[in-house]
Amino acid sequence: MLNVTSHRAILIRGGRIIDPGLRRDETADLAVVEGRIAAAAPQAAQVIDAAGLIVCPGLMDIHVHLREPGHAHKETIASGTAAAAAGGFTFVACMPNTNPAIDEPQVVRWVIEEAARVGHCTVGPVAAITRGRAGKQLTDFPALREAGAVAFSDDGVGVEDDVVMRAAFESASRTGAVLIQHCEFNTISAGGVMHLGEVSRRLGLPGLDPRSEEAMIERDLDLCRATGGRYHVAHISTRRAVELVRAAKAEGLPVTAEVTPHHLILTHEACGAADPNSKMHPPLRTTNDVQACREGLQDGTIDCVATDHAPHAASEKARGFLTAPPGVVGLETAVGVTAKAIPEAATADWSALIRWFTVNPARVLSLACPHTDVGSFANLTLLDARERWTVDSASFLSQARNTPFQSWELPVRAVGTVVGEQVRLSIPG
Repeated sequence: MLNVTSHRAILIRGGRIIDPGLRRDETADLAVVEGRIAAAAPQAAQVIDAAGLIVCPGLMDIHVHLREPGHAHKETIASGTAAAAAGGFTFVACMPNTNPAIDEPQVVRWVIEEAARVGHCTVGPVAAITRGRAGKQLTDFPALREAGAVAFSDDGVGVEDDVVMRAAFESASRTGAVLIQHCEFNTISAGGVMHLGEVSRRLGLPGLDPRSEEAMIERDLDLCRATGGRYHVAHISTRRAVELVRAAKAEGLPVTAEVTPHHLILTHEACGAADPNSKMHPPLRTTNDVQACREGLQDGTIDCVATDHAPHAASEKARGFLTAPPGVVGLETAVGVTAKAIPEAATADWSALIRWFTVNPARVLSLACPHTDVGSFANLTLLDARERWTVDSASFLSQARNTPFQSWELPVRAVGTVVGEQVRLSIPG
């Protein structure tokens, strides 16, 4: 549960303050007065004992599915943002595969207003690239940007038509927006439900060819090169895809990429029991692909970690691997799974792990990153790495329970956020 309180003055005492954007790493008190970082707090301040905790800028996830409008049986803005806060996130960008799709300014405004009314963190709507996400007619980029859209994506499907995608790049370039592409040519993926390989063959399930992802990235990089539009690869999953992004960056193209926690730690062998909670889109790949994603994140080819939090009702996942919807929830386990996948980032180089969830995602969306210097608006996350914790999906604040990490032991846990005068402490149970 979340314990939510409001205080004019707050003293976060004795935490290890890590702020990669300021190159700050020190054990100190942090005062918040009237919602801003202050030099000192009055005696009457609410005290948060942060001894042994890490205090960092508020975490950001630029790829989540909050399911509203239209799919409240899976998740709501209220429950999804509660899950986000429990996972240490103070900002999430929500994808447009809703009903109706986020393809009109009034839908963008509705999401923002609903999040302000019932949410537990800030929500930035990602608007659709094409109307109805059908891949045929561009949405009104300037109007959607003015309404508050932070980026554009047809997430769940890639824009396959070359002419439409080139027009999207040109419109994005004119409006200063970034295109977030779900990279998949359906003509190549051909209805695959898991990675095309020995596990799919053993199970007798349709395999999804990794070339469907890589071919779209290649096409899009050509368009990026021709138009100068900003391009972001969503949930990258293959070694070849990582190599393509690495080469594009070396060329100086305005390209960024994200990876999910599950693509950093699970391979297609996790699908061996045909558990629908291991069905992802893009699918879990090979050990070689997982290693490439880890290397890409650590060397800067991949900019950030994003959960692709995809809640589904239990009845939907119970349909079996072939017909169950793909996707897993990830907000409440993201930091712990990432730290488990790349343990050196949670020991020798905490600033790197925090950068993947703060400075870098903010840069992808051209948003201001929270900081811990005096005068900044208070936007903070508290992390506990003192002891391992066990994932129990029954305690999730998300409405959904579709996780492949049930009963896993993880090394890091978010225990609270401070945003302005609002304190949200995560209490297990």
